[in-house]
Amino acid sequence: MRHIVLDTETTGLEWKKGNRVVEIGCVELLERRPTGRTFHRYLNPEREFEPGAQEVTGLTLEFLADKPKFEDVVDEFLAFVEGAELVIHNAAFDMGFLEHELSLLGGGRGRLRERVTVQDSLELARQRYPGQRNSLDALCKRLGVDNSHRQLHGALLDAQLLAEAWLALTAGQGEIGFGSPDAAATPRAPRAPAVAVGPRPSIAVPAEDLALHAARVDAIRKKAGLCVWDVEAGSGANAAG
Repeated sequence: MRHIVLDTETTGLEWKKGNRVVEIGCVELLERRPTGRTFHRYLNPEREFEPGAQEVTGLTLEFLADKPKFEDVVDEFLAFVEGAELVIHNAAFDMGFLEHELSLLGGGRGRLRERVTVQDSLELARQRYPGQRNSLDALCKRLGVDNSHRQLHGALLDAQLLAEAWLALTAGQGEIGFGSPDAAATPRAPRAPAVAVGPRPSIAVPAEDLALHAARVDAIRKKAGLCVWDVEAGSGANAAG
């Protein structure tokens, strides 16, 4: 199976307001392993950034002025992703921008979704970690992916981090060897043997602490009508019966 982990940077949050793609980063995985092939281009958006967008990426119009336009790299980009499953964090955002860029060139190349399938890693993360933060930074921290060098958003760097996070998210595999070619061949250290654990020690609670606890429980009971210790005691009695 061929996967392309993809990320874009843009001049703003909505393509419907005329914002454009300024950077595309792609990392190729074959059978869930990095091949070393990447696609990375900075693009001249031919328009200003929205307020705040430059601070996120660190990119400037001066830097992008001599970069190619999307139309100059589109065929190379489409050839790179053709037939793959794209892995994108918040796929609706990136796909919306890329489809918009294609539409600006006319209908000759069709839609991107006609060439690829798409897997949204944000949706996968929300299913696995409901109610938690699932940004790329949050996933990296949760899954043990080192993102300490990510000071700004960058499409290729974010695609590399997402590739590691996605593999960990979908198969419990954290390190995929972007840092060193020999990393995949390095054997893991053997686990330490399990140590037999004896019976837990019995701890006597001082009478003064028991009295304070009883007073606190009684105060809760008077205020709420019931406390968690009453429920636990009832459950224990039912289980014993």
